[in-house]
Amino acid sequence: MGMNETLKAISDSVRRDILQMLKSGKKSAGEIAEHFDLTGATVSYHLSKLKKADLITEQKQKNFIYYELNTSVFEEVLTWIYTLGGSK
Repeated sequence: MGMNETLKAISDSVRRDILQMLKSGKKSAGEIAEHFDLTGATVSYHLSKLKKADLITEQKQKNFIYYELNTSVFEEVLTWIYTLGGSK
């Protein structure tokens, strides 16, 4: 996924909160939704934006979908940001 999608995805505070939650390990959509005063559809929307930006991955286990961070994308973003600081 492109850098624009990634930066757009992390520009939203709810999505940043979801990413912060996933730092401690994978969580189901229900576990994520419990932390917000949002409808299930809204949480789903935010999860789909994070997935589209490849910031999270999902695993289906029986009747549940679990989400976890895709750290390789964060490494790419950090590498790009570091290149902006380059030598003067």
